Amino acid sequence: MRVLFAGTPEVAVPSLRAIMASRHSVVAVLTRPDAPAGRGRKLVPSPVAVLAAEAGIEVLKPARPRDPDFLERLAEIAPDCAAVVAYGGLIPKVALDMPEHGWVNLHFSLLPAWRGAAPVQHAVLAGDEITGACTFRLEEGLDTGPVYGRLTEPIKPTDTSGDLLARLAESGARLLVATLDGIEDGTVVAEPQPTEGVSLAPKLTVDDARIDWTAPALRIDRLVRACTPAPGAWTTFRGERLKIRPVRLDQQAGSLPPGTIEVARDGVRVGTGSHPVLLGDVQPQGKRAMPAADWARGVRPEPAERLGR
Repeated sequence: MRVLFAGTPEVAVPSLRAIMASRHSVVAVLTRPDAPAGRGRKLVPSPVAVLAAEAGIEVLKPARPRDPDFLERLAEIAPDCAAVVAYGGLIPKVALDMPEHGWVNLHFSLLPAWRGAAPVQHAVLAGDEITGACTFRLEEGLDTGPVYGRLTEPIKPTDTSGDLLARLAESGARLLVATLDGIEDGTVVAEPQPTEGVSLAPKLTVDDARIDWTAPALRIDRLVRACTPAPGAWTTFRGERLKIRPVRLDQQAGSLPPGTIEVARDGVRVGTGSHPVLLGDVQPQGKRAMPAADWARGVRPEPAERLGR
């Protein structure tokens, strides 16, 4: 089939590579406009745009997918199908209706669970033991379309959202190609999603990522892993923001008041609403990430000094 690929971040790159290596032809790529990045805030193309340009594929970067120029070009390209992975924009119905086989979206959850922008983060935050990915036919509702295929993936106790998403990006790419194969061959049929088990996964904000040290240690562990690498879990120390990387549960230690720092030979503990956690890497404001022990040697916490004040 002649396929339009729509995607933007690094997580979409494995799918684009997989389709390029398949029997299908990528006739164009739709991605978000160049965005400022780095200290100089220079405009840089998306990872998907970079790969497409290297492969000599036409790259479309409309400000909005409903822009007339884009819709006109889409009609000229006339793809048989459009494949979508983390594009980041709402596709209007007029565009959804153009390809004969519609738009096939790869979503990183077991729909109807975790519909929305951050399914992997919410699966980690909720303590799910199993997640997965689905391919479904895109429609105007939020991830409500009928499902072509599924795969499952266990969530490890130490998984961050970044770890889990990297695995799903690779296995999901294979699922997406298999779905396109099945659509072309007429061997797959999209089935409506169940009406039960619907849950929503809105984007996690910086405010969502602030650690409440009065919460149980398990909740804090999940929050930190869910927010790694983005938006980054954080707290405050002496009035400045301190990013917290994944922690370790320390059920053998004695209790500490929530947020209280204890520097010991085996690491830096912080009290929670249950048992303490051992800090891993931390990142002070304006500095690079470093082991918590190195940070503690530099700041020398006072006895009973707390995080989050």
